[in-house]
Amino acid sequence: MKFVDEATIRVEAGDGGNGCLSFWREKYIPRGGPDGGDGGNGGSVYLIVDEGLNTLADFRYKRMFRADPGQKGSGGQCSGKSGGDLYIKVPLGTLVYDADTEELMGDMVAADSVLLVAKGGFHGLGNARFKSSTNRSPRKTTKGTPGEKRHLHMELQVLADVGLLGMPNAGKSTLIRAVSAARPKVADYPFTTLYPHLGVVRVAAEQSFVIADIPGLIEGAADGAGLGIQFLKHLSRTRLLLHLVDIGNCADTAEAVRQIKIIEQELARYGGDLVKRERWLVLNKMDLMTEEAANDFQKAVRKVVKKRPIYLVSAVSGKGCRELMKYIQDWLYKYKQDKASGKTQGI
Repeated sequence: MKFVDEATIRVEAGDGGNGCLSFWREKYIPRGGPDGGDGGNGGSVYLIVDEGLNTLADFRYKRMFRADPGQKGSGGQCSGKSGGDLYIKVPLGTLVYDADTEELMGDMVAADSVLLVAKGGFHGLGNARFKSSTNRSPRKTTKGTPGEKRHLHMELQVLADVGLLGMPNAGKSTLIRAVSAARPKVADYPFTTLYPHLGVVRVAAEQSFVIADIPGLIEGAADGAGLGIQFLKHLSRTRLLLHLVDIGNCADTAEAVRQIKIIEQELARYGGDLVKRERWLVLNKMDLMTEEAANDFQKAVRKVVKKRPIYLVSAVSGKGCRELMKYIQDWLYKYKQDKASGKTQGI
């Protein structure tokens, strides 16, 4: 299944119903007077968050959404029935733009988010509305106003505290399987991850955070190589990035540093502030070498990459993973405290 993270749809609210031109006709009442009722309001179109959705895939098959129009009024001062509102379900984290003006209409980041994207037309007035002491037989009515019509462009940016990135086969999917209940595909060939996965890491009874795994990057990803960098947008909301490096298949420290630089270059070419985001290096697959060799490898990398925390783990055996998750939880706790006190800028 390919992850669909963008979609363009058309939404049309219902038109308002027209007012009715009618006069009361009844035996023995020759001058019953005007009794035309108002039309009904047109239905509006809303977007609503459904936490059970994690892609915009459904919009590949249906791209036109119309709310019901209001019915016209009738005699006896009967108003027309209003059109029913239409609610379109979208995943949590959906950005909604007016495709024609490129205006951001809403950011669906709350579990109960509801966004009005097309307002229904107002009802027309029947001739009974225009009766007065000077106009006993008005023949005036008004038509219902048209409902709003829009093209919407939607982008999904997954909500996670921590994002995983690295070269293909760095062990990102294995790590998220080791520390959470998420079960992304794991195999010994590149690009087994074709769309983002979310996992909840529970460090303690009331301590947890969300971690996201995205497809691997390769050199030239910014130019479309591999799966490109289209999935990096899903890390734009994360607070912390874990950069995984496969040291088991690195011939020496120089190769590891080269891979690290490739990812940094692709982040820089992507733009935004991802390259400046807090990023930790995680040297994975320490199980493929002796503990002493792994420690020496870590020290060698630290001499070159001096500004970032560096951790050794084995996602397969789980060694070092629990300790790393505890460090992350502590960092996130401090981050939220600093954010609350205004010491850091929110993401």
